[in-house]
Amino acid sequence: MRFGIIGTNWITERFIEAAEELEDFKLTAVYSRTEERAKEFASKYNLIHTFTDLEQFAVSDHFDAVYIASPNSLHKEQAILCMKNRKHVLCEKPIASNSKELQEMINVAVEQKVVLMEAVKSTLLPNFSSIRENLHKIGPIRRYSASYCQYSSRYDKYKDGIILNAFKPEFSNGSLMDIGIYTIYPMVVLFGAPLSIKANAVMLDSGIDGQGSVLFKYHDMEAVVTHSKIANSYTSSEIQGENGTIVIDKIHTPEKVEIYYKDGTIENISREQKTHSMFYEAAEFIHLIKDKQIESSINSLSTSMKTQNILDEVRKQIGLNYPAD
Repeated sequence: MRFGIIGTNWITERFIEAAEELEDFKLTAVYSRTEERAKEFASKYNLIHTFTDLEQFAVSDHFDAVYIASPNSLHKEQAILCMKNRKHVLCEKPIASNSKELQEMINVAVEQKVVLMEAVKSTLLPNFSSIRENLHKIGPIRRYSASYCQYSSRYDKYKDGIILNAFKPEFSNGSLMDIGIYTIYPMVVLFGAPLSIKANAVMLDSGIDGQGSVLFKYHDMEAVVTHSKIANSYTSSEIQGENGTIVIDKIHTPEKVEIYYKDGTIENISREQKTHSMFYEAAEFIHLIKDKQIESSINSLSTSMKTQNILDEVRKQIGLNYPAD
C-alpha cells in the first residue's frame, strides 16, 4: 500500500516508524508547504516524490492512501481533496474541527467509496481489546473515570509570550482537542453517547482551553474525564463496576491493565503489544483497504461523529470557539 504524507512533524515520524513494521506499507510521497521542509523530510526517508502544491499532491498517481497529520483546522480541506481523487485517508485526531466538517468528510468518503478513518491509536491496541473482552467480569458498570494531563513543552514558550500553533484557536487546538479526546473517544467506543454533558475549563488568554473536566450522565452510570496541557497528572484511569474495578495505567496508551475484585483479588489482564503503538492503527487502516471494507468496526465513522458531537457540546459550554465554526 503506497502512502503519501501530509504533515512533517514528530507525530508523522512516529507513524512512519510504526508503519514500516508492516510488509504492506510503502512510503512514496510527501506534501509540505515549503520546498525546503519537503526535501529535508524526503531525504530522511529516501523519497523521490515531493509536493508543495496540495492539488498536485492529491491528483498524483504515486500513492494510494494518505496519512494526514497537519494542524486540526486543515484536516477537512486536505482530506476531502484527497478523497475526491480516490485516495484513502487516515486522519489524525481530532479528525475535524467540528461535526459539520466531519459530515462533509463522511459524505465524500461514501460518495468516492474510499476508507476514511480517525487515527486514534488507543482503541486499537491489544490492551484496549482486553478491556473490552473482560468488561463483563466487573458486573454492572457504575463509573468510567479517565485522566490525561500532560504539561506541554510549548506552554513554557506561551508564558514567555511566544504563542505556538498548539495554543492558537485558528488551528482548532487546545487541551480538549489535543489531549481530552484520548479520554472521551474510548468512552464512546465502550459505552456510546452520553445522555447529558456538563463541562468546565480553564481558559487561556489566547482563547483556547489550558485544561478542563467533563461529567457525563448515562442511564445507569456516570463518567468523568480530566485533561490538561498546563499541568501533569499521575492518576490511573478506572472503569468501576459492582463486582470489581478495571485499573488502566494510561488511557491514551494502555500498557498495564488489572482488575481489582471486591474480594481483594487482583487479575492482570495486560497483553503484550508492540513498542510502536501506532502500528495497530496503520495495520487496521491497511487491512480495511485490502479487504475492501468501508470503515473500521472500532474506529468507526459513527464513533468519530459521536465523539465530535461531544467535543462540540463541551466547547459550547466552556466558550471555546474556532474560526472553523
